[in-house]
Amino acid sequence: MASYGLGVRIGNWLEDEYAQQDLLRDFIRKREQGQLLIQRLARLKENIFKRVELSISSDGFVHFGDTVLLMNPDNNKSSGLEGTSEERDPEMCGDVTLAVDMEEMSLYSDQPLQLSSGLSAVKSVDPVGRNAFCIVSVDGSAVGEPLRYGQNFVLGTKGGVSDKLFYLASDHKTFKDFAKKSRLQKVFLTAELSYLTLWQAKSLDPQLRLEHEGFPVPSETKIIITHCYTNRNLAVPRTFCVWSHFGREFEVICHNYLDSHRVEEDKNYWEIITRNPGPEDGTMLERPKAFPEGYKNE
Repeated sequence: MASYGLGVRIGNWLEDEYAQQDLLRDFIRKREQGQLLIQRLARLKENIFKRVELSISSDGFVHFGDTVLLMNPDNNKSSGLEGTSEERDPEMCGDVTLAVDMEEMSLYSDQPLQLSSGLSAVKSVDPVGRNAFCIVSVDGSAVGEPLRYGQNFVLGTKGGVSDKLFYLASDHKTFKDFAKKSRLQKVFLTAELSYLTLWQAKSLDPQLRLEHEGFPVPSETKIIITHCYTNRNLAVPRTFCVWSHFGREFEVICHNYLDSHRVEEDKNYWEIITRNPGPEDGTMLERPKAFPEGYKNE
């Protein structure tokens, strides 16, 4: 009976060897061109986490042309008993900022990195490429003029990887088109200006909205950001999480979260953050508190 020694190779060993050589050549080619996944991810991180200088507001208001952060503030600081047990989870608390969702980035393609159309909220208030937005005028208001309550505006971003602005937009949900986690009205980025990209800032107090309309929008103040076409408010329901290459983040949607008095809840609260004009630099959130002369802060 015939027997085989350890040196005998069985199967299409020649084809397997050719295939391994092709894989090696493909690996070397991609490495030389910087197209390996680890190289693309490192390049992506370098771009989107590159620090961005925010605009300084000398008068305390938001202006057209300003580069800002859009922050959904932590509203559970005063009492640890507020909200459901899920909302009191430390991972769900803290300030979060609107950012480009990198989960849909074309990391596995040989093409240049493209800006994602998705958005998320990240637990970072440091101004970087992915969470910096620009206030854009649509009614002819000049750069430097203050944004006013009830005035249409557009939010643009380059996301750290694009050479042109992409605009925050939303549209009515359909049976096929909705937010992945909450299944509510989604927000997305688009390259085209249209009625889907128009937003308005509204006063937090619904009883004072008519009185405040036409007044400049202050920075670092809680406001409501409403989508003009659908009349839905920009929101961060922190119970809906998404995972990206950079960890757990929160889904951003358009939805009116109202309490029993028909008043918006903290999921709809936003603050427009500008840069600290003082020598400390950073954002206005990091600006030291001012105390009267002679007062000792103990």
